[in-house]
Amino acid sequence: MTAVTRACTVARYLALRLAELGITHLFGVPGNHLGPFLTTLRTEGDIEWVGTPTEGGAGQAADAYARIHGIGAAAVTYSVGAFNLLNACGGAYVEQVPLVAINASPPYEQWQNYRALGLLTSHMSPRPESNLDAYRQVTVDAQVISNPGLAPGQIDAALTACLSERRPVYLEVMEDLWDEPCPEPEVPIVRRERPFSERNQPMLDHAVNAILTLVEEHPGPDGRPRPIVWAGEEIDRFGLGGRLTDLVEGTGVPFCTTVGAKAVVDEDLPQFHGVYNGHASHPDVHRIFKDWATCRIGLGAWSTSKNLGGEQCVGGDWVMAANGGVSVGTSYFPDVQLEQLLPALQDALVKAYGSGGLTADYYAEAHAHHGALGDLPADVEHHRASLRTSGSPSRHAERLTYDGVFDRINHFLGHETRQDWTVVSDAAFSLIGSMNLSLPAGGFLSQVSWLSIGWSVGAATGAALAPERGHARPMVFVGDGAFQETCQEISTHTRLGLRSVVFVMDNGHFYGIEQMLVHPSFYAERGSAGAADPDGADFYNVLHPWHYDRLAAVFAGKKTPANGVSIADTSELDTLLARLTDPTDPVNAGPLLVRVRLHRHDYPRAMAYKVPKEEEKEQGNG
Repeated sequence: MTAVTRACTVARYLALRLAELGITHLFGVPGNHLGPFLTTLRTEGDIEWVGTPTEGGAGQAADAYARIHGIGAAAVTYSVGAFNLLNACGGAYVEQVPLVAINASPPYEQWQNYRALGLLTSHMSPRPESNLDAYRQVTVDAQVISNPGLAPGQIDAALTACLSERRPVYLEVMEDLWDEPCPEPEVPIVRRERPFSERNQPMLDHAVNAILTLVEEHPGPDGRPRPIVWAGEEIDRFGLGGRLTDLVEGTGVPFCTTVGAKAVVDEDLPQFHGVYNGHASHPDVHRIFKDWATCRIGLGAWSTSKNLGGEQCVGGDWVMAANGGVSVGTSYFPDVQLEQLLPALQDALVKAYGSGGLTADYYAEAHAHHGALGDLPADVEHHRASLRTSGSPSRHAERLTYDGVFDRINHFLGHETRQDWTVVSDAAFSLIGSMNLSLPAGGFLSQVSWLSIGWSVGAATGAALAPERGHARPMVFVGDGAFQETCQEISTHTRLGLRSVVFVMDNGHFYGIEQMLVHPSFYAERGSAGAADPDGADFYNVLHPWHYDRLAAVFAGKKTPANGVSIADTSELDTLLARLTDPTDPVNAGPLLVRVRLHRHDYPRAMAYKVPKEEEKEQGNG
């Protein structure tokens, strides 16, 4: 029988377990039910409390922290706080991010009063399971802790599930339990991977053989195999960047990544051919991935609408290895884990084609084959150079565009700055625009499936505090509508002295992506008859205009500087980027809000496939 030690309480037990998992920061919004735990957390001293203006911002920070560090945590108070955190937890569940959601609930005594007398106190609901039931939809384990003797087992079970399933868990703790005694932690928390047994080996072998057959059955015109790997989000979530690198270097096979796995490995690897995002891909990348390669091998890639960029399905010449199984054409092999598949596939390809036997520069091959087409890059380095040099400083002041901003930022990151940066991109045009930035491993964060607008602002806090990226400055790209959702989180940046640079893409106070999704013809012409807005925009996409740069003055204090600037042309952007390279410049003393003023009809070139051409409009009017 385990002896109860008075020195250990439920609060201390949870604090010790979180620290054991390497969590250095806990994000959240306090409430009276949470107070005893935060007091204990400070006494223990291993984890720093980061209070945020909103529970959603706390969840966004914990999400980004977990993407980098492997696990993160947020703490809120019952109902009013928990339901605000639910959105972030839902995103972490969909995108397989291990996040611990801690919800401090009213004390046991108050629940007993409700049961006996119907007495409700603050934040309580007539349905005692309301919070638990909601979180069961977006977690792999959800526990209500009402008995201190059971608390260690419940906490350990949830944390083990969080690590093992790589998804959120929920711990609801009654306020009067925090200071109750419970046993000390004993056996360490460890990840419980799905076992690989003798039963799994034949299925793995069959899957690898099917992939080899697919490669052999889809040669190029010269008879040589021409596969391309599409590395995806699970490479990141399962920490398999090293094994991916081994595979592409050992075999020489060219690879692209999904948007969600951008910079999962160093994008300077010679085998890297770009980010493939369906119709929204860079034209060079799309040609190579869909037209030149003869089969595609998805490794950890999710077939989401964002990753497929307007395409509705994959074809019979695709491999998709994700979600615990492998589909090869029309065949499916269940219970094949990515961790075992990568080295097995590498060994099989080397055995079949020799070490480095699939080495190829598909850009050079396509250029040689279609030499008459002058717009094809001569090789992969020529393609990369075109991305980096197109944004060199401008001699003439021209109005900023989405593409102009991201081209210029790409040149800045590659040629002008010596600092390390973590690019945190929000949904919509910001994500599409930043897709082709050239970045080192770990230098990019985005939420590409859940796509909660404004995610990036809170996420930048977690990115800056994660130990693995603490040396890097966050560079945020967020739309004006998205920023209006979460602008309060700049307060956290300022309070902590984060030297973030937040580019607010202000396209004339307008939900640009929503207009593109509903009525893309808006971008083909300036104005349309019958529209409520003078320039043809649908009325519900028009935002109230803000001077975003002036918010810096709201958040700044005597000891916590923050700055804001507004830019509208290329010369102003050049001047700003030059200032970012000067450590003595005041704009580098704290967070910097940059209002980027764009035309309402502007959009990233990657979205051009959605805008109807002139002949299509004529047919539609006929």
